[in-house]
Amino acid sequence: MPIPDFQTLMLSLLRAAAEGKELSMNDVRAHLANEYLLTESERTQLIPSNRQTVFANRVAWAKVYLSQACLLSPTRRGFFRISSRGLDVLKENPPRVDINYLERFPEFIDFRTRKKNQESDSQIKISRDEIGTPEELLEAAYQKIRDGLISDLLTRIKEGTPIFFEKLVVELLLKMGYGGSRREAGAAIGKSGDEGIDGIISEDRLGLDVVYLQAKKWEGTVGRPEIQKFVGALHGKRAKKRVFLTTGLFSSEAQVYVSHIDPKVVLIDGQQLAELMIDFGVGVTTVAEYQIKRVDSDYFSEE
Repeated sequence: MPIPDFQTLMLSLLRAAAEGKELSMNDVRAHLANEYLLTESERTQLIPSNRQTVFANRVAWAKVYLSQACLLSPTRRGFFRISSRGLDVLKENPPRVDINYLERFPEFIDFRTRKKNQESDSQIKISRDEIGTPEELLEAAYQKIRDGLISDLLTRIKEGTPIFFEKLVVELLLKMGYGGSRREAGAAIGKSGDEGIDGIISEDRLGLDVVYLQAKKWEGTVGRPEIQKFVGALHGKRAKKRVFLTTGLFSSEAQVYVSHIDPKVVLIDGQQLAELMIDFGVGVTTVAEYQIKRVDSDYFSEE
């Protein structure tokens, strides 16, 4: 079954603590994973930042919300148990415990509306119908912004001149660590006359190996014949590493073809080109940065 959202997990977590025993997050995660019959793949699935599993993140936020409503009480570092209020809630036998349900408790209302000061509120609020944790919502918003930026970059690249395209490719390769200096990289790459770039560029600053490059500003799909032509042109040059870059797409036949030949040919389509530009800071500028921090439990340990 799919991984339950964090609001769905609230009642299950509360029931897991029903006996009043002191529990750790490890205990709860194992219990709930078994209750929901999660597969190994679902238990180990990571959130986009790759710093935590989706399931662990959702269980943690379910605990945070229950604790803010005073249904769970901390006992010592990393451990908790159900509170008298939590036991009262279970006696009501509610069909679901979620944000809507928790808003009956004043402590939870205070948690939801708390401000850093009277002038601004930087707290991320989750609506009653949301199923994502704050991290998931933040990363989803980031991905939406990134997708829009990729689309904008591709539009601008395709509208640019061949000379601009050459400059872009050189700049990107330099940022990725290829080609040595800008002058050396620019000299190694020459225009082919058909809105494409052909060249040889150093793989590292010492020039120990070279990469043969072809980059074409295309609107449509690059098929297998174009890749075969590129491979054939370099047949007598003992080229071990080749990169074919386009602003368009590669056909499935082209992708299958390069997966079965040696030496290796790397295909970079328009989507990947724009993503590399973002990752290496080419043609983009940073307008804001956000850091997500957690409490350092070791700092507060007096052991």
